[in-house]
Amino acid sequence: MDMTSHLRRMARNNLWSNDRIYRAVQALQPGEFEAARTSFFPSLKETLNHVLSVDIYYLDMIEEGGEGQKVFDRFIEFDDAEALAKAQGAFDRRLVACCDRLAEADLDRQVLSDRGKAGQIPERIGDLLAHLFIHQIHHRGQVHAMLSGTSVAPPQLDEFFLDYDLRFRGEEVERLGL
Repeated sequence: MDMTSHLRRMARNNLWSNDRIYRAVQALQPGEFEAARTSFFPSLKETLNHVLSVDIYYLDMIEEGGEGQKVFDRFIEFDDAEALAKAQGAFDRRLVACCDRLAEADLDRQVLSDRGKAGQIPERIGDLLAHLFIHQIHHRGQVHAMLSGTSVAPPQLDEFFLDYDLRFRGEEVERLGL
């Protein structure tokens, strides 16, 4: 498997994992989404808004959109889990499309990353994508742990890549068009 194929699969896994997380989050009882919890960010709401804003920031770099840190200035936090889920889903599909367009040579191509006062730092597209996926996994793990203290059980998130696991994800893969 070449690296572009791997990144395309990671983008699809990202869409699938977020879909599972958000289906759980949308099933929460009133008040649980914004309730104070112990984690890096103090609630499910704040964690998931952070993930989406950072996703947008990194994809802007990869696509050379030119917004840089302005992404954070224009990002309006979602108070509603359903609206946030819809926005994250739209982003995840955009990320899949971006990865589908990449050629192997694109992964080593450098683009500028706006680091505010630290300046414009050249980064390879492949490294930015790897970071975006790790960032997602890192915070999804926190969301998963926070869900353990709610009325909704956290979903299984590691049944995506193996053929053996298709029986656990077949309906979702079909529904999501993966």
